[in-house]
Amino acid sequence: MSIYEKLDAAMSDNNADAFIDLLHEDAEFHRHATGTVLNKAEFSAMMRSMTGSSPTRSQARCIYENDDILVEHSFMDFADGTREAVLVVCTLEDGKIRRIETGATPVSAKAPA
Repeated sequence: MSIYEKLDAAMSDNNADAFIDLLHEDAEFHRHATGTVLNKAEFSAMMRSMTGSSPTRSQARCIYENDDILVEHSFMDFADGTREAVLVVCTLEDGKIRRIETGATPVSAKAPA
């Protein structure tokens, strides 16, 4: 099973532990909105706090994946009614996610199914 398939299953099941298991010990999450970088422990805590709550992810698809990189796109719906198109780029190392960066664009209408 590819990293994307495992990531997609973890996200679809709201399984933070399965997602965290995909992270390299030296994983970093680069936050596009603030310019801050979270280490694995900080990112893991954030993922656990989001499990089962807003935002919800839909229409996820893998754009590209090989042994070095994963590019994914999805839509995120937030409790306040806002929606974003999110592009996620993960660099991979030793079969794990080493670095995650996201880019988000607010969208005003529900995307076609």
